[in-house]
This record gives sequence, C-alpha cells and structure tokens, in this order.
Amino acid sequence: MTDSPTRPAPTLALRPARNEDAQDLFGLLSLCFADYPGCFVDPHDDLRDLREPGRPFGRGDGQFWVLEDERGRIRACVAVDFPEAGTAELHRLYVRPDQRRQGLGETLVRIVEDYGRAKGADRLVFWSDTRFTAAHKLYERMGYSRADGEPRPLGDISGSHEFLFEKGI
Repeated sequence: MTDSPTRPAPTLALRPARNEDAQDLFGLLSLCFADYPGCFVDPHDDLRDLREPGRPFGRGDGQFWVLEDERGRIRACVAVDFPEAGTAELHRLYVRPDQRRQGLGETLVRIVEDYGRAKGADRLVFWSDTRFTAAHKLYERMGYSRADGEPRPLGDISGSHEFLFEKGI
C-alpha cells in the first residue's frame, strides 16, 4: 500500500472512478491484500462502495479516483469524503504491487490534501489496517500522526483492526 519516491512519478492518468471499474478495483484490492495473511476481499459486506464506484462517494463533495497505466489498467486508487465541517477523510488508497516505489501513494495523498483544502478542510483523517506497516511509514514521513488509543475493530471478514491517522492540511 505504500511507495517511496526512488524515481520520479510518471505522468498521471487520474480520472473519476466509473461503475465499469468495479471488477478492476476488486482485482487491485485482491493483489494488495495478498501481501497480508488473513486479509480478504469481500465484495458483499465489506466493500459495498466498490460495487458501483461511479456513484457519488461519501457525503457532499466526496470523490473516488483511479489512476491508469499506459495500457488503461488501474494501477492505483484513492477516495475522499467530508464527514464533518473542516475535515476531509481519505479512503481506498491502494497501489498495485508492481507500481509501488514510484511515488504514486504520496502523490495521491497530496492530491487528496489539495482537494480537501480546496473544499474548506483544514484537517485530513483516515483509518489504516494495523497490518499495513509499510503504508504507516509513508504516512508518518508525510507528517501524519497516529492517534492515541487502541485500534478500532472493523468487523470485517478479515478481522481487521485500524489505526486512526490525522494531520492538519
């Protein structure tokens, strides 16, 4: 789920997610989750937003974007919504394993930060599975802090627990 900028990020083909992206998004998450034993993709209960990714995301001005490679395949995705005034919440940051270490994750987080600021947010929050330790290093390098307290249980098929991360933007 992370990458570090060891070479410049290629030109980005970022666009809004469409409903016809559902199968590719499930494939992307399956590839990403395969790195973590016991982490499964469950389209019926856990990932309902991926069944129709072209629908409005979250509340208000929420967005769900995909990043394509040169062949039009989804290489990464990210989403944002606004759970309360002044707060943007990042969701669904996933980078295909063969596309990592190119700065894509950091670039997508920056896009969400910029979008959030443009919509009036001064804080960005998100939840990240406790198993995604490489992603946590990226977030901390970008200035995000893990909130105090115990991780929240997600209640999903994978038995996930998540840490809350936050930063002023």
